[in-house]
Formats: sequence, C-alpha cells, structure tokens
Amino acid sequence: MQFGIICTEKFMSTLQKKIDLDASQFRMAKFFAYAGFIVLILATFPFSVVVSQKTKDMLIGSYENYALLIGENLSHQVFTNFVVQAYIDYGYIALREKEQAELIDRIVKNTIHGFNINSVSIYSIDRPVIVYSTDLALLGIEAEPSEGYLRALEGNDTSRIMEVYENYASFKFFNRERKLQTFIPFQNMDPVTGEKGFIGGVFEIIQDLTKEYNSIVKFQLFIFGLSVFFMLLIFLVLLILVHKADKIVEQRTKRQSELKAQLEYKERLASLGEMIAGVSHEIRNPLGIIRSTAELLGNTSTENTGKKLTDVIVEESNRLNNIVTEFLDFARPQKPNFERCMLGDILFKNLTIFESQFKKGNIKINHNIDAGLFPITADPNLLYRCFINILSNAVQAMSAQPEGEIIITVKKQDIIYNIYIEDTGPGIAEEKLPKVFNPFFSTKDEGSGLGLSIVKNIIEGHNGNVHIANVKDRGTVVTVVLPENPELKDQP
Repeated sequence: MQFGIICTEKFMSTLQKKIDLDASQFRMAKFFAYAGFIVLILATFPFSVVVSQKTKDMLIGSYENYALLIGENLSHQVFTNFVVQAYIDYGYIALREKEQAELIDRIVKNTIHGFNINSVSIYSIDRPVIVYSTDLALLGIEAEPSEGYLRALEGNDTSRIMEVYENYASFKFFNRERKLQTFIPFQNMDPVTGEKGFIGGVFEIIQDLTKEYNSIVKFQLFIFGLSVFFMLLIFLVLLILVHKADKIVEQRTKRQSELKAQLEYKERLASLGEMIAGVSHEIRNPLGIIRSTAELLGNTSTENTGKKLTDVIVEESNRLNNIVTEFLDFARPQKPNFERCMLGDILFKNLTIFESQFKKGNIKINHNIDAGLFPITADPNLLYRCFINILSNAVQAMSAQPEGEIIITVKKQDIIYNIYIEDTGPGIAEEKLPKVFNPFFSTKDEGSGLGLSIVKNIIEGHNGNVHIANVKDRGTVVTVVLPENPELKDQP
C-alpha cells in the first residue's frame, strides 16, 4: 500500500511538472506570436520608407540630369545667340533694353519649348538679383545668397526640393507643390573650341515635381498599407492558431487536473478499502459465531419467546453479514472470469429471483429478454450481482407506491449491448444524480451506499460503462453499456 502511495505521489509530481511545462511553452508561443507581429510591423515601415526614398532619389536624379542638360543647352544658346549677337549688334549687354530683353526671352523660350520647365531665371554675378526670368513677376527681385547660388558662382551645379504653400489652409499632405530648384553656372565658352570660360551669371531652373512626387508618396503609403494588411492576415492566422492552441492546452490542463483529482480520489479509496477490508474480516468472524450460536439456541429452545429472539438475532446477523460482504466487494473488487454466456440467461435469472418481491409490491415487468438470447463474453456471476443491485434499487424506489412498473430493454448496436432498466419510482433529485456512484452515498435511509459503486466497478471491469438519469414525468433509467467481447482491443 505504501509503495502504491509513493508511486502515485511521483506520478502526480511528474503530471504537475508536465502541466507547468505545457503552460510555460504556450506562454512562450504567445509571446513570440505577438512579438513577431510587432517586429514585422516595425520592420515594414522602414522598409516602405527605404523603397520610396530610393524611388524619390531616382526621380530627383533623373530630373537633375534633365535640368543639367537643359542648363548646358541654355548656356550654349544664350552665349552664342544672345551674348555674341548683342556685342556684335550693340557692343554691350543691357537686358533693361526692350530689344535685348525680347531677344533673350525668345532664345530661352525656344530652348525650353516642349520641356517640362516651370521657369528659367538668370541671376547676376554681383549679387543675387534676377536680371531675367520667364516669370515676369520675378524680374528685379533680389534674394538672399543661397547655398546653391554661391556654389554655382564656384562652377558647381546644385539642386534641392522646394515645398510651396499658397496659404495655411493648403498645408495638407497631398496639396503641397513640390518643385526642383537647380542652380547652374552660366559660363562663357569659346565658339571655336567649345571650352568653358568665365562665369557670367547663374541659371535657376524650376521644375514642377508635384504630380510625380505625390505619386511616389501614394506608392509609399500603398506599400506600407499592403504590408500592414498582409501582416494583419498573418497575425490573424497566428491568433487563430494561438486560440486553438489555447483551447488544446486548456483541455489538456483540464484533463490532467481531472486525472490528478481522480488519482487522489482513488488513492483515498484505496486507503479506505484497505481499512474496510481489515475491519470487515475482524467483524465477520465473531458475527459468524453469533449467528451459529443463535441458530443453536433456537434449535434447542422450547419456548416461543426464546425462538423468536434467536430468529431475530439470526436475521440481523445475516443482514449485517450482507453489509460486510458489500464492504469486502467494494474494498477488493473481483477480477472478471470471462466466459462465453448468454446475457438473456443472466437477466432472466435475476427476474426469477425477484419474482416474489414483484408480486408483493404489485410491480409489473415488461421486457424483451428470454433465456438463450444475446451472446456475450462476460463473468456471469459478477453481472448477476450487478443486476441484482440495480433491480433491488428499483424495487425499493417503488416500495411506497401502490403499484409500479419495471421496463427492461436490451438493444445491440454492432458489437455493443445497451441494457436499459427503467422504473416508475419518484426519481432522484437532480443535485444528487452526479453523486449516486460515490461510495457510501445513498438516497435511502438504510443501506451501506456501496451498491451502485460495486455496480460501477463490475461494469468497468467488463470494459463498459453505466449511468443513471431521470425519466421525464416518472422514475429513473439505468443504462448499462457492455461490449460483446471486452477482451478485444479498441472497445469502449
């Protein structure tokens, strides 16, 4: 017994560790699922930013090259067709004069015609004053010497993105005007060799990138939104998997907890059974002596009073002996001795034994059984005792009624027998139904409360199961499920 307790304690300790390990692994899986989603979202944003920034850089690079080509062409055209021509015709350059202003305007507009150019302006080299512009509103404006202007005076090209807002109300993400401002040095060149000479001014070329830039921004948002959408889909799949895993772990934990409770319960029953068995043996020996002595006194007594008293002692001794037998049956369940027999024979024998009680209690019997029916591999003696207990409970349940009825039905489904034993008694209170198979629990004032526990042990020993339910409007029904051959594998 002590060895069994130690083994049970070790198993329960191992079971608890398994439960804790499963819970820990599941928490780790949930952590990685949520953390992975957050990491993916955080990685998606810089990825979309990098992709869109590369696209922006390519766009700006292409427009810069575009501006440089136009600037180089402008330098050539203005120098050749305006500067040289002005010195030939006038001997000087004066853009304030109408003819020279119209000439340079014509040359610049012809050069940029057909190109996506917003405006072209020319700054003087003395200070950043616009001496010419295709936008007449800019003529004569003196600006701050910007970095692009200063670098152009050194012979370097510079570009930058400008964001233009007409008013505060237009300060919206997609309503900004984005323009590329490029400063290009206006260098004189040798008309024969084409070599560049001194810097005579600074070209400012403005290109409108609003449409293309907004397209890139929308593309960036599209990539980010699409990435987030797919991440959400992945996360939803993860949530579904985590939810299913949660259910599985919850069921497993519940099952393991139930198993743990069952082990603890069986351990207590085992200890109780050992105690009951020892006490029952100690009671049975003196009880046998009391009964035999009472029988001897009854046989030798000539007085009616003495005979009645000894009969009472014998009767009560037999009743007490039956209780002790129930204790022993519960404490040390017998292992079934399987043999081929007829379930109909066993049930018919039970009905024959109870025939006098049925008549006494005015109980009507309805059944579909007969001797020689329903072949089964079982222990006929144990099944006989099992059905004795069930029928005894049914008879006692209807003892306070003027009449009653017991209905016994046997149905076979494939290799399974379903035996239904229904009575018309008062039934069992719903709150007591889950406890009816507990040892020492009884709904009657008398009895040990072990009858149904013994029934349960016998049926489970046959690889079957038993349960009790109330019948609507009357009595209870005991359902016994037995396999035709409990020794075969894969049977319930």
